Amino acid sequence: MNNVLLNNIIRFILLILIQVGVLNQVQLGGFINPYLYILFIIMLPFNIPGWFILVLSFVMGISIDMFCNSPGIHASATVFAGFLRQYIIIGMMPRENTEPISAPNIRTFGVGWFFKYSLAIVVVHHITLFVIEAFKFSDIHLVLWRALLSIAFTMLLIFLCQFIFTRNK
Repeated sequence: MNNVLLNNIIRFILLILIQVGVLNQVQLGGFINPYLYILFIIMLPFNIPGWFILVLSFVMGISIDMFCNSPGIHASATVFAGFLRQYIIIGMMPRENTEPISAPNIRTFGVGWFFKYSLAIVVVHHITLFVIEAFKFSDIHLVLWRALLSIAFTMLLIFLCQFIFTRNK
C-alpha cells in the first residue's frame, strides 16, 4: 500500500477519534466548539481529483454526523469546504514550482502560506456549519461570534498538530 494512502487513512481515523472522543466534549461557554477534523481536508495531497475530494469530504462529514446525531450538518459544511479547496489552492499557490504530489503543510510552504490557506478553509467550513445549524438569521451575531471563537480555537489546534506531527524534509 502506498505510504501517502496509508498516512491519509490513519489521519482520517485519528481525526475522527479525536473529534468524537475528546473535542466534541469541549464546549467552552457554549461558544467555542473546536472542529479539528477539517484538518483531513486541509492536508490532502494536491494531485487528488476534485470529485474524489468531495467524496472524501462527504465521508468525513457524515462520519462525524453519525457520531454526533446531527442530520448532515457536518457533511454539508465539509463538502462545501472540500469544493472550495481547489479554488483556494489555485488562488493561493506560490508561483514557484512545487512537487505535483506534495501535500500542503507548514514545513513545505511556510507558516504564512499555510496560515492563509488553512484559515480560508476553516472559515468556510465553520461559517457554513454554524449557519446551517442555526438555520435562521435572527441570531446572526451569535452565530458569527460562535464561528469566530471556534475558528480561532480550531486554528490553534491545527497549528499545534502541524508543529508536532509534521517532519522537516
